[in-house]
Amino acid sequence: MMAVSPPSPYAIWREFHWAFFLNVQGLIVSLRRFQLSMERGQLAAAEQELETASTLLISSAASMELAASFPKDVYETTVRASMTQPHVQSDDFSGLMSWDHAVLISVWRDLRPIFETLPNELAAAHSGFIAAYKYLAESHAGVCSRFVDSGSLRFEDRNAVDTLRRFERGRLGLIDPKGKGCPFHS
Repeated sequence: MMAVSPPSPYAIWREFHWAFFLNVQGLIVSLRRFQLSMERGQLAAAEQELETASTLLISSAASMELAASFPKDVYETTVRASMTQPHVQSDDFSGLMSWDHAVLISVWRDLRPIFETLPNELAAAHSGFIAAYKYLAESHAGVCSRFVDSGSLRFEDRNAVDTLRRFERGRLGLIDPKGKGCPFHS
């Protein structure tokens, strides 16, 4: 029997980021379907889509965590180096630059008015969605704090984890505009 060697850290990083972006694409579809269901007054379908979106957020968090399943020194010498020139054509490479991310944030902005006036029948599903986003944000910050001592590739002059926390607050303002948090999830 032939021994199978594990994938390289770069392959782990890349492939779990691909999985992350597949989840983001599914999240975009699910949230657009949620929006359409709300516009049509189909609360059961809206609830199902919001619960699906929560599952996709949790899957995204798992992808993020698994992408970082190797030592910090390998990240510095291999992975981080692959995200700088000459490997990319940007001095401030970031996931913020991706089309998927831009579309997702646009969808969340579109959904803010719906989340502001969400019927009580969807409170539990909405709470689960908020909790799932918080889990994703925590996972992202955890990966970042594990690998990055200070600045990110995009914001070398700012603390990377602090920047992620600021992004989290802004995004929570879109998906939880009333600031109710997760009353159904402790």
